[in-house]
Amino acid sequence: MPILNRAAEMQEEVAGWRRHLHQTPELNFDVLQTADFVTGKLKSFGCDEVVTGLGKTGVVGIIRGRKGDGATIGLRADMDALPIEEITGKPWASTVRGKMHACGHDGHTAMLLGAAKYLAETRNFAGTVAVIFQPAEEGGGGGNEMVKDGMMERFGIEKVFGMHNMPGLPVGQFAIKPGPIMAATAEFTITVKGRGGHAAMPHSTIDPIVIASQLVVALQTIASRSTDPVEAVVVSVTKFHAGDAYNVIPESAEIAGTVRTLKKEVAKRSEERIRAICAGMATAFGATIEVDYDANYPVTFNHAEETVFAGDVAASVAGDSHVHRAIQPVMGGEDFSYMLEARPGAFIFIGNGDTAGLHHPAYDFNDEVIPHGMSYWVKLAETALAD
Repeated sequence: MPILNRAAEMQEEVAGWRRHLHQTPELNFDVLQTADFVTGKLKSFGCDEVVTGLGKTGVVGIIRGRKGDGATIGLRADMDALPIEEITGKPWASTVRGKMHACGHDGHTAMLLGAAKYLAETRNFAGTVAVIFQPAEEGGGGGNEMVKDGMMERFGIEKVFGMHNMPGLPVGQFAIKPGPIMAATAEFTITVKGRGGHAAMPHSTIDPIVIASQLVVALQTIASRSTDPVEAVVVSVTKFHAGDAYNVIPESAEIAGTVRTLKKEVAKRSEERIRAICAGMATAFGATIEVDYDANYPVTFNHAEETVFAGDVAASVAGDSHVHRAIQPVMGGEDFSYMLEARPGAFIFIGNGDTAGLHHPAYDFNDEVIPHGMSYWVKLAETALAD
């Protein structure tokens, strides 16, 4: 079936919510205004229960169907923004300096709120829907905090589903795949401690800048020479800090970056290689090299049965030809991975059209997506919890 008539009718209302959230972005777990807005809406819809403070500032709304007996499924959206200065010039642009919704979490929250309103009105399902609004997706692990807070057990959630917008994918289309769909992430900081001195007398120093520069190149061999070419791994150095003067070789240099993988064993090997390369470089140059390695989000892994189900639901909204069921994995990270480790489920992408990319200061969520996303959520709940 095409998008729901009611979802199309609600587009402007839901877009209004989205634009309000866009103007008032909040970071990490500090999403107090956003959580209050979500809580107020869920209560006004007549949700059977609204629980706040899960995973610090997360919100869950409980909607029971006409037949209360049955399974409980979770539908998740994220609420936090990014520390980016917006340049869209839109009337609803961020009013908070240095913060903006550059990843579309405002749209995700608004679409799930729209679906919650519809489901609370109609209750055309047997069982229970838990609508999950989580903080701190952008690096804080809010999804993990909600899981650790006992969310799945408290509400009896048996399956869980997530959705994210994708710039470049046309509006009205969806993309999904079974297995790893987004990467595990890790962050590293490497501190090279040498011996400083006069820039005109490098022979009397142990130059940390030269050593760190060698490390930047050597770390690229993890992908090119230490990993099977058919496996996916990204090692990116994104920071390099050293020195303050033209004529001084500094005492130390620091580089930092990220590792992205799709398999635990590749992630483990990548960390081992980083440490080994640093140890070898330290010996070769007579320096001291310290490695601080922080494994972050795990792989976002779609369960097979739930992936087929989610794809079928998307096809019922968009048509088979508009659902891409074998998308290439995305090497970005996503903390919905923690929920998929706790319960079976699937994560799907929805087209945002020809817009600026995610995490770009010119990005804006496309409000034309709203009825498609709402329809997907509603159809997923009604199909999963059919009488």
